Amino acid sequence: MWSATAQSDVEPIPVMPETVDIVQGAVLYAENCAACHGANLEGQPDWQVPGDDGVLPAPPHDATGHTWHHTDALLFNYTALGGREMMARLGVEFNSGMPGMADTLSEQEIWDILAFIQSTWPERQRVGQAERTQAELSAQGEN
Repeated sequence: MWSATAQSDVEPIPVMPETVDIVQGAVLYAENCAACHGANLEGQPDWQVPGDDGVLPAPPHDATGHTWHHTDALLFNYTALGGREMMARLGVEFNSGMPGMADTLSEQEIWDILAFIQSTWPERQRVGQAERTQAELSAQGEN
């Protein structure tokens, strides 16, 4: 799992806007994410086992996966930059299959997708993820 302290090395920390469109996020998810991450956010089979090329299959974004373990900023940057670039900025070599979506989606559209994904999580996962996000933002404010 990536830590909030590692995320703080990527400046600035993006913050989810106060206004997001979950319905639009669902549409955008279906158009841009579901082919890899599943129509029901279920991810690809054996998502924790690298393929022959060393790339992990797309993980689920539902409560069975690890998406909810990460802060909003990390999720935004991972989506916008792509897995390989995001991790490289943190000094980690990682062979990710996740493409950067910043050239395809606007910042608002990425936030809408993330808000949609979060809206599907059980309360326990939503609360835990929100607490991690807030802790990261609070720590950033102290620096």
